[in-house]
Amino acid sequence: MLQAYLSTADFDFQTILLVLGIVMNTILGALIFIHRRDEFINKIYLFNIICIVWWSVMIVFYRLVPADLLSWTIWLYVAPTFIASSFLYFVFFFPEEHAQIRFRPLYFWLIVSLNVCIVVMTLIPGVIIDSVDRVPGSENIIHFGPYYLFYASYISGFFGLGLLILARKLFLISDRTKRRQLVYLLWGYLIASTLAMFTNLTLPYLGYFEFNWLGQVLTVFMVLPVTYAIFKHHLFDVKVIATELTTILLWIFLLARLLLDLSIRDRVIDMILLAVVFVIGLLLIRSVEREVEQRERIEKLAGELEVANRRQENLIHFISHEIKGYLTKSEATFAAISQGDFGVAPPEIKELSERALADVRKGVETVMDILSAGDFKKGTIAFTMSPFDLRAEVSRVAEELRPAAQEKGLSLELVADGSTNYAAVGDAPQLHKHVFFNLIDNAVKYTPHGGVRVTLSCDRGRLLVAVKDTGVGIPDADRSRLFTEGGRGANSIKVNAHSTGYGLFIAKSIVEAHHGRIWYESAGEGKGTTFYVELPAKNSLPLH
Repeated sequence: MLQAYLSTADFDFQTILLVLGIVMNTILGALIFIHRRDEFINKIYLFNIICIVWWSVMIVFYRLVPADLLSWTIWLYVAPTFIASSFLYFVFFFPEEHAQIRFRPLYFWLIVSLNVCIVVMTLIPGVIIDSVDRVPGSENIIHFGPYYLFYASYISGFFGLGLLILARKLFLISDRTKRRQLVYLLWGYLIASTLAMFTNLTLPYLGYFEFNWLGQVLTVFMVLPVTYAIFKHHLFDVKVIATELTTILLWIFLLARLLLDLSIRDRVIDMILLAVVFVIGLLLIRSVEREVEQRERIEKLAGELEVANRRQENLIHFISHEIKGYLTKSEATFAAISQGDFGVAPPEIKELSERALADVRKGVETVMDILSAGDFKKGTIAFTMSPFDLRAEVSRVAEELRPAAQEKGLSLELVADGSTNYAAVGDAPQLHKHVFFNLIDNAVKYTPHGGVRVTLSCDRGRLLVAVKDTGVGIPDADRSRLFTEGGRGANSIKVNAHSTGYGLFIAKSIVEAHHGRIWYESAGEGKGTTFYVELPAKNSLPLH
């Protein structure tokens, strides 16, 4: 009998929109049931979606079925009471039950009691709904009972209270992801529910029924952002949901074509097409799910690795600080002994204390390199930028290291044009200690015979320092390790067993902080190396 009623009805544009909304909300509810049915909060929202679908189905029957029109109208107005109640119940828990908005069992029973009362009132003809006049070719006219305003206040009050709770949670919850989830839910329900209450509660009461169907269509804009928000904390679930939603809609479209086909030929073609798309869709969904699972595992491992690295860095920093303290005390003690602060020491003791003092100072330097590397990596180093003469700075470094070069029988030559202006802006002490001293000192250490040549030049507003040696060279296998934290080449370990591998990493960090660059060239093992440092001249610094 119902089929006969529907077959004579006018399946207009509004009804098509309503059916599409029902299909969309049903699919979204099914996705939540499939993927998140074990979570309590999602069970509540799933019930809310069921009530929304129920309300949308009722408006379709209300518009298309001429028999028992008053009954369909009453059930049409019963459904929103459950939507409002389940929404209010839902917001107490979404995205979490905050301590300052603690849900009490009393609230639950209060909501249930009010819902039962309003449902009973709605089910009794003449209380909320008095009668309905069917108007062929137009929207039906509803005559409301004396307690309709109480009904409207119940619906709008529950939605208003729920929205206020969500707005308050925005100020109480600090987690960024949960705050975004709240924003999706708040805006989705605020816009859709406000418009729906205007078109389905206010306008009908004023005698305008032309948009009495629009609220049900707008529910898609309530369900869709909340479904997205529920899946939001699983970062890649959205891709799965989008794939499943698109695939299911395609299946429904092809199925509808199959049912509407008039010729056998079209039905066979659409049946084959539906079967092929069905299989491909299943394979596509499974493929996306596998990809998502892999990416989630990778992200989880990356997060765990980041935490482990941070803990390791903090531990190294702590240990280094502690060792530095012990070494500093030992340095002061050995220095006092060698300098005779405790009286004149025997020659053997003085010689021993001087060797120990040199070793302790090397230890302090190593610890300071490790600490500096950690600070550069975290970006906690502050530079004091001021004008300085690059040639004078490099000259001082060359003079400091000349005795060490002469002790090894090496030449140390500085070449710079006396008429060129080598003015720069930067942290001269940092550049002196960690860049120029490091590079020239390394050149002396890793050069067994021959010499070191330091060249300064200026071209197009860029200052260039080149440190060239005739030393052990850098094999291709070591290229990837240079300038990395703790990176040491094979030759560096052979020649200087005490190398920390942090020197070039620190030098690179400082040079780049000065808007410059550092690199090297080497023909290979045993063929020497040239390190280059390029810095902007004083009059060509970038503006900030």
